Amino acid sequence: MRTINKGRSLRTAMILLLTLSFFLIGGTHEVKAFQTKTADTVSSSDVQFTTIPTAADSIAARKKAQAAATTKPAVNNAAATKVSSPEKPKTLWEIFIAGLLGGFTAVLLPCIYPLLPLTVSFFTKKSGTRAKGIMQSLVYGLSIIIIYVSLGMLISIVFGSDALNELATNGIFNMFFFLLLVVFGISFLGAFEITLPSSLANKLDANADKGGLTGIFFMASTLVVVSFSCTGPIIGTLLVDAASKGDRLGPAVGMAGFSLALALPFTIFALFPSLLKSLPKSGGWLNSVKVVLGFLELAFALKFLSNVDLAYHWNWFDREIFLSLWIAIGLLLGLYLIGKIKFSHDSDVPYLSIPRTFLSIIVFAFVIYMIPGLWGAPLKSISAFLPPIATQDFDLSPSPGGSTTSSAGASSSIKNHKYAENYTRISTRGLDAFYDYDQALQASKELHKPIIIDFTGFNCVNCRKMESNVWSDKQVFDRLQNDYVLLQLVVDDKAELAPSEQFTSAYSGKKITTLGGRWSDLEASRFNSNSQPYYVLLDSDGNMLADKSGKQIQPSPANYDVASYLKFLDSGIAAYKK
Repeated sequence: MRTINKGRSLRTAMILLLTLSFFLIGGTHEVKAFQTKTADTVSSSDVQFTTIPTAADSIAARKKAQAAATTKPAVNNAAATKVSSPEKPKTLWEIFIAGLLGGFTAVLLPCIYPLLPLTVSFFTKKSGTRAKGIMQSLVYGLSIIIIYVSLGMLISIVFGSDALNELATNGIFNMFFFLLLVVFGISFLGAFEITLPSSLANKLDANADKGGLTGIFFMASTLVVVSFSCTGPIIGTLLVDAASKGDRLGPAVGMAGFSLALALPFTIFALFPSLLKSLPKSGGWLNSVKVVLGFLELAFALKFLSNVDLAYHWNWFDREIFLSLWIAIGLLLGLYLIGKIKFSHDSDVPYLSIPRTFLSIIVFAFVIYMIPGLWGAPLKSISAFLPPIATQDFDLSPSPGGSTTSSAGASSSIKNHKYAENYTRISTRGLDAFYDYDQALQASKELHKPIIIDFTGFNCVNCRKMESNVWSDKQVFDRLQNDYVLLQLVVDDKAELAPSEQFTSAYSGKKITTLGGRWSDLEASRFNSNSQPYYVLLDSDGNMLADKSGKQIQPSPANYDVASYLKFLDSGIAAYKK
């Protein structure tokens, strides 16, 4: 390796470090996810996958909406007051932390872990001086980060924010993600390895001999390519998860966390080589890590299949089927951990180590926890990831309110709720919700009760969590059942509107052809939000309720504090009576 000019190299390393720091600090601030998800055509006999337009796709559209806010009529002739309500900010820290955990996990895989002492030995023995070795190891770590972050940024640039917004409910992408994660899971189980062309690795390795900063960068590139068989499934899963959240910076931030965790061990051990002696020796346990990840990939894949099933009304992937598959995967994983089953690349397990014992306990306990869910137990800790409880065929759990019919439904003259057949799989037992704005207004006037709009979605994880953890509280349930007319507007419904009901949105400028698109456009244009769930309190004329001082009661995003949510509901009841 060529002798590196120390001053020049240090300056270059500092520039790279400052650039990365700027990205990490600026790129992981909270962002407001403006990701309205509308829908496309669906036929119960002939399912079609089509792209899903977003309601908010440009700054110009938002300005246009603001200009038209004073003149645009609300749905069904309600007053069209443009509400300036704060959206619930969506932070990227979750994606970054997920990437960080994925990176630390990747270090323990057999494609990377054995390379730690080899790489560290190169920097400590070939660099000549300790100062030069430290500098080269820092550049090596920064190079790994730059490569992976560039990959994440490339994903964002190629797809763009609008396309990323569509991924959460688009049928083609959800099915593709499901199949992709199944392939990744099978790969980790040992059926085959996902590798990049060997010619690419050879070319990068040849360039690594150039020396200097360029050579170190190509060394890092070689590591990325050679370890792809292990890191590929983890990277793919992270990118899928980050992209499906709809944040433009999601993939880049996820890769920043992943690469930082991957680069840290190489850099730290190069700085303190003596720590290598404390590392466990390579062995069969490395392959066990891969297999465990394979089972987790298969379990995670089922969520994407559930998304497609709900959004396109296939009605065959019910909650008990989902739970049965998770229980089966959990049992196999537990048996694997205690050495009762093994795969082709596994070593024998002569005895149970302490880590295997504790992991086995956790896995088997989780399996036992899920079993009552087959009979309708709420399973609140994982309810957000499961299909809605309404998809369960065999449900022995009691209704929170003790009755099965809402007083609103029993007393109103409206007996047939429009569109109700679309939502039997996400309805909450005991709450007789309306799904059409007109009918909700009529019921509100007849019953003299305020309206609560629940902007929700088939694939809305936070909506399921609210319904399971907050709506299930008896006091909250009683308010929704007896004191409100519940109007649920599903923004990702694929049902097509009749030609006479289709319109061009004054907010986004796009033609709205689906029922979900209609409600998504209403939420974005009138209430300046597109997050779900989103709860809005209205009077019988469709106006937002106001408190004693005349100030409008601001809509509420997901709020898992039962006391706070009760206060929100009570404020609407008091305002309506006033």
